[in-house]
Amino acid sequence: MAWMIAANVLQLAVALLMSPLLAGILNRLKEFIQAKRGPSIFQPYYDLWKRFHKDEVVSQETTWIFRAAPYVAFVTPLLIVPLIPVLTTYPLFFAFVGDMLAVGFIFGLGSFFLVLAAVDTANPYGAMGASRTRMVSFLLEPVAIMVLFTVSFAANSTIPYIVQQVWVHPPVSFFAPSHLLLVVAFVAILIGESGKIPVDNPSGHFELAMIDESKSLEYSGPGAALVKWAGYLRFFVVSIVLVNVLVSPWGLASTTSIGPLLLAIALVFVKLLVLLCVFAIIESSFAKLRLFRISDYAAGAFVVSLFAMLARAVGA
Repeated sequence: MAWMIAANVLQLAVALLMSPLLAGILNRLKEFIQAKRGPSIFQPYYDLWKRFHKDEVVSQETTWIFRAAPYVAFVTPLLIVPLIPVLTTYPLFFAFVGDMLAVGFIFGLGSFFLVLAAVDTANPYGAMGASRTRMVSFLLEPVAIMVLFTVSFAANSTIPYIVQQVWVHPPVSFFAPSHLLLVVAFVAILIGESGKIPVDNPSGHFELAMIDESKSLEYSGPGAALVKWAGYLRFFVVSIVLVNVLVSPWGLASTTSIGPLLLAIALVFVKLLVLLCVFAIIESSFAKLRLFRISDYAAGAFVVSLFAMLARAVGA
């Protein structure tokens, strides 16, 4: 029992500490590809430390939603971490409390509060960004549903730990067309939901062009730090589902010993590093889409996910 508790705590600690590092590495990789010097990979930690030690300014016109939204957005990814195989192949305490659909609902709760908070400030740029964020999520939701259907067809379950075991001991080919198309569709979801190019540019600071970043314009101090850290955690959690459940479900600890757990941390970091290289190439190879071209991007992802489901339905 004590080892199970330790594994849960270690999994949460890895998510909290590694997620800002992933953001720093991704930014550095993009700067390297573009022949720029770029900040240190530890810059996100410095930024969080600086924000946590600044004073927070809150408008008197805002309601409790604006004050509660950073905490809700920060906690919701942490609720998902025990549901997914971050370090272990064996399920932890809350592994069967919810499936991938529950993961989507929990993510939606955090995003919903941030959207309400952006509107709550009466800042027109925040409301504009919140509206655009909802538009992107609305367009990508059918893709997520089709991916969920395909996973349920292949694994007869949507519990992440069960799906992970199905890919480790596959009843169907790991390189089947349905699985490869499923991975492509999931990557498209990850790009859209994390505000990456070509859907959004997280490094842009022009208010009229912002989508995801505009929701946090009115936050300062610890509130801004929590919102930023929540974004890092969201990207980490969805990336873990991609690499540990769908793409490379091997290398996780199968025992409660500390050695396999530490080795799993190293292997998970290597897998995430490969994924970051792919994302850096994608973001450096494409320009940001115009707002009304995002529907074309979502339509393409939906077609890929639809073909994945059809291929799986016919046994391909």
